[in-house]
Amino acid sequence: EGFSQEDAELLTMSSIFSGKSLETALLYNKTLELYDEVEKTQKELVYILGEAGEIRSRETGNHVKRVGEFCFILAQELKLPAEDCELIRLAAPLHDIGKVSIPDAVLNKPGKLDPAEYEIMKLHASIGGELLTKSPRRILKAAADIAAYHHERWDGKGYPHGIAKEEIPLFARICSVADVYDALSNDRCYKKGWPAAHVEEFLKNESGLRFDPKVIDAFFRRKEDLRRVSLQLAD
Repeated sequence: EGFSQEDAELLTMSSIFSGKSLETALLYNKTLELYDEVEKTQKELVYILGEAGEIRSRETGNHVKRVGEFCFILAQELKLPAEDCELIRLAAPLHDIGKVSIPDAVLNKPGKLDPAEYEIMKLHASIGGELLTKSPRRILKAAADIAAYHHERWDGKGYPHGIAKEEIPLFARICSVADVYDALSNDRCYKKGWPAAHVEEFLKNESGLRFDPKVIDAFFRRKEDLRRVSLQLAD
C-alpha cells in the first residue's frame, strides 16, 4: 500500500526535524571544539607568560610547570575542592611574572644581592600582583594573589605587606612552599641546587616561621609524589 498524503507530510516533517537536529548537533559540537580550543589556548598562554619571567632570569620554563604541579599536589593533600586544585595548578606558573620589570643586572647577578638590589628585586611581587589584578578572569585573579603574596611569611616578616598567618591567601601560602622547594632543589645563577635531605631539613625548620605548618605537613606526606614530578619535569 502506498504512502498517503498525510504520511508524506509526516515524513517531510520528520526529515526537516532530523536535519535541524543534525545541524544543531553539529553546531553544538563545533561550539564545544571551539570552547576546548580557547581553554587550551588560555592554559598555554599562562605557561608562556609564566616562562617570560623565568627566561629573563635565565631559568628554565620547567620551573613554572613544576611549581604548578607541586601546588596541585599540595592542594589535593589539603583537601581543597577539585576545582580549586585545578585553579592553583593553572595560576601558580604566573607567580614570578613581575620579574619582567626587574633590571637584568639585579635579576641575573651571580651572587648575593646588596641591600639596595634586594629592595629592587622585592618589587616583583607587588608589580606581578598589579599586572594580574586588572583581569576579572578566575585564573588571573588567583594568579594575582599568588604573585602578590607568595613572598609573605607565616610569621609576618615577609614582603611586600608584612602580613601573617591566615591573612596571607591560601594559594600564596601553598605556592610559597612549592616555589622555595623547587628553587632550592635546582641550580640558579647565584647557587647550586641543594641535596634533597638538605632541602627537606630547611623546610621543616622553617615550618611556623616562613611557612604555614599545615602546608609543610602536606609537603612531607606527599614528598615522594613531589620528587616524581621533579624527575618527570627535570631541566
